[in-house]
Amino acid sequence: MIDLEKIYPVQYRRLSSLLGLSLDGSRLDGVWLRRVGRSLRIQQSFSVTLSLDPLTSDPELVAQEIRNHLDAAGIREHHCAVCIPLKWALAVYSDLPELPEADVASFLALEAERGFPCDVTTLRLAVSRSTQRAAQIGLPANQLAALETVLRRAKLKPVSFSLGISALQPPEDSSSDGVLALAIGQTHLDLQISVGGAVAALRTLDGALDPATDPPTFDLDLVLRELRITLGQLPTELRMAVRHVRLFGPRDLAFALAEAVQSPLQSLRLTVEPVTTCETEAFGLAVPADTPVSPAFSLAARQLARRESPLEFLPPQVTVWEQLATRYSSGRWRMAGAAAAAAAVLVGGPFLVQQIQLATLNARWSEMAPKVAELETLQQQIRQYRPWFDKHFRSLAILRQLSLSFPEDGSVTAKSVEIRNRETVTCSGVARDNAALLRTLGQLRGANGVADLKVSQIRGKKTMQFVFDFRWQEGGRNENP
Repeated sequence: MIDLEKIYPVQYRRLSSLLGLSLDGSRLDGVWLRRVGRSLRIQQSFSVTLSLDPLTSDPELVAQEIRNHLDAAGIREHHCAVCIPLKWALAVYSDLPELPEADVASFLALEAERGFPCDVTTLRLAVSRSTQRAAQIGLPANQLAALETVLRRAKLKPVSFSLGISALQPPEDSSSDGVLALAIGQTHLDLQISVGGAVAALRTLDGALDPATDPPTFDLDLVLRELRITLGQLPTELRMAVRHVRLFGPRDLAFALAEAVQSPLQSLRLTVEPVTTCETEAFGLAVPADTPVSPAFSLAARQLARRESPLEFLPPQVTVWEQLATRYSSGRWRMAGAAAAAAAVLVGGPFLVQQIQLATLNARWSEMAPKVAELETLQQQIRQYRPWFDKHFRSLAILRQLSLSFPEDGSVTAKSVEIRNRETVTCSGVARDNAALLRTLGQLRGANGVADLKVSQIRGKKTMQFVFDFRWQEGGRNENP
């Protein structure tokens, strides 16, 4: 049977309406937009909490839950543009040497093989390039395939998979040059630095927001620490180019965070700007006044404005017409193709038989499809829960707790850290004075997971050399007196 949507896919049809979706943990935000001339209208919007995980739960059940929410909101649109959680993403940054343009792709492929901690073939990649630097962002292909399966079973047709922070602050726009963008999420902040028309840094600040308090509060120390670390990891020329910080999110939270970080960031010569509403002219289209800013709105509006997504992870569809055009591009083949088409029109009998055969095969497939879907789900779960590494990241957790306990002013520094059997930790270092060392040890004694802290050696008076060890208890409570 002929599928007209495969012959004329979404990218070749001018959509007049589109559903923007943003997935953030268990929260699903959506906005249904319609384009009328040179303006956008909001048909419906919603924000719900999903009870099922789209990646691990039964796709049919998740699809039914999403469909129920859409029906309850009165949304009848089927085409959608989806903002993928930034925490799914991996990134590799490379300085570009002087190469012919034809060799850049091969160079980036080698950098991806060397930089990503997994097989590159298991990722869907998007590249953001400037003249001197490139960022390669990868999303797990199995997770995107699982999400796409859920959406299609919910009677939705994805036209774009992109990152919400990049939809809010497109790195290629001139207004994004030298901008550090922060998007407020459910419990985290998404961070993107754009310099020279490309992504210079991309990461998630987990635990930056505590939604359990009323109102929700930010961990300001964590936010400022991670901002300094991120900026410090940039090359000097890129760091010096960053001059603005834009905070995207709900009005109360964005202004509260802007007020809290404005003074500390002024010392870094950064200006802070909260962004809570969309511009009245977004991507060349008129937008209703006081429209709340959101990744779902920005990505859908960009699609309706006929602009490509800044970082696209949905594979392009190869149409029947593209296949025919590629195969019969020369003049001789065009003549042969025209003759074959005329013969096909005259001889319709074999095609009728073919349609009957296809209908029979489709009926057989309909019987097999549930079992195949179940097996595919099991395969995805096997791949997901069969990591080569310890999913608890014990060594990283130990190093993080140590770094949090040491003062930022450098009065106490570590020279070596030895972790034996992922449990016994020995640390040696230097302290400026005894008081600074005692404060550091007191901070470490009160840390969760640290037990049996003992100082085994202290030497010197003005500059003190020390050695201490402790036992790490994963998820355990502190046992120090």
